[in-house]
Amino acid sequence: MAYSVVGAYQILVWNPLAAVPGATLHEIYAAMDRANESLSAPTVFVWAGMGTLLAVAVLIATLRQSISRKAAVVLYLLLLVMGAPTHMMASFPAGMGIADAFAISGGDHAPWGAALYTVSVVAFLALVFVGLRRNSSEAPHD
Repeated sequence: MAYSVVGAYQILVWNPLAAVPGATLHEIYAAMDRANESLSAPTVFVWAGMGTLLAVAVLIATLRQSISRKAAVVLYLLLLVMGAPTHMMASFPAGMGIADAFAISGGDHAPWGAALYTVSVVAFLALVFVGLRRNSSEAPHD
């Protein structure tokens, strides 16, 4: 859930402020509106909402003991791994809107996007470790 919240703030608040230094968020949104551009907030909210709903679903399944704790760990790691590509897709329209409205690059200007991608990479490595550990524990012993 934290990934979704930080990702939404990155796209809708922190990145625009970093991309247009000296301007307030209100000024940025107004300039984008005048240029007929937007940060595609509905797309960002759907992305963040889906991530949150999936995290809550895993929590409920775990609390109801519908899935094992190990399965819950794997599912949470998968959610974090998938955070990077889905965040990139959710942030693309906002980045293009900023780029078009202010004639700058549409990439991340604030550091939090890179922090989110780092979390996804670490989750991927942890997922690989969990998978290798599981495979080695299931291997027949002579």
